[in-house]
Amino acid sequence: MLYRIFSCCTLVAALGLTAPAFAAANTDHKTVTKSSAKKPTSQATKAKASKTNKVAVKNKSVKKTASKSNSKHISSRAIANARKDVSVSRALAMPTTLDNPGVQSVGVLVLNEQNGEIMYEKNADTLTPIASITKLMTAMVTLDAQLPLNELLTISQADVDTLKNTSSRLTVGTTLTRGELLLLALMASENRAAAALARTFPAGQAVFIRKMNEKAQSLGMRNSRFYDSTGLTPNNISTPRELALMVKAAHRYPEIHDFTTSSEYSFVSNQSGRNLAFHNTNPLVKEVDWNIGVSKTGFINEAGRCLVMQATINGTPVVIVLLDSNGKYTRIGDAQRVRKWIETTSFSKLRAG
Repeated sequence: MLYRIFSCCTLVAALGLTAPAFAAANTDHKTVTKSSAKKPTSQATKAKASKTNKVAVKNKSVKKTASKSNSKHISSRAIANARKDVSVSRALAMPTTLDNPGVQSVGVLVLNEQNGEIMYEKNADTLTPIASITKLMTAMVTLDAQLPLNELLTISQADVDTLKNTSSRLTVGTTLTRGELLLLALMASENRAAAALARTFPAGQAVFIRKMNEKAQSLGMRNSRFYDSTGLTPNNISTPRELALMVKAAHRYPEIHDFTTSSEYSFVSNQSGRNLAFHNTNPLVKEVDWNIGVSKTGFINEAGRCLVMQATINGTPVVIVLLDSNGKYTRIGDAQRVRKWIETTSFSKLRAG
């Protein structure tokens, strides 16, 4: 009996000792569980905040992109509205045929200088501004007057272009010989040089211009008119057919041949002391496979890009007139097409005699 009572007491004591430990363990478990529960909650909150920020940034980016897109759309629409009344057509070369060299220029004449036969023509009798092609007539009037080419002339304010406001490296005060001014006017198409040639004409500029028109009439250029020596005015007009007469006449002047086919010229400026180099406006004069007797380019907006040449092709002297070419290199391309047409088309060879 005593043994049983002692065992029960021992059991109760044991239970009393383990209960606090169990409770503490249970409490620790709850604490750990609670702490663990708090941590995921904190991560979830951060993740949610991060997601919210990303969405905000994305929305801001979308708005920014939309703003750019809208701005681009407005800009495109503005350009479209500005151009809606402008018609642009791309100039394409016509295919070369037996009767057509496939040139793009608006006004064209290809003349066999040897027998006078017209090898090809397009709008050959249409009057049009001729720009610096004018300078061939300026040169002939200057040379006809037999003025000393070694006489020194000085560029003045009166030679400065106030019509088109073109630039020039021949500053006011630059002194050159008449021959040098003639060279620069023909080779580099220098407007101040051409203006000075007319201004310093002994009888005066007005008489010089009158002689240009008299010379044109004597050559059979009945419809051509000249109002200045540079070609800057669009009032200087002619036709491809009449310009062919002028090119033929110009070819008879050795100075015009030499000056228009020179590739470059340089001199030391008396104004700046620097060496100034000028180049021919027609790159074909430097091509060894071209035999050119006369060359002159021209350009003002009203005339387009122009080129007249006298050249020997396949042993035949030919005059080429190309007016109102669209594009910087079209006139050069047209000249190349004309030469190839004459060289490779058997029918053209026969017509060239």
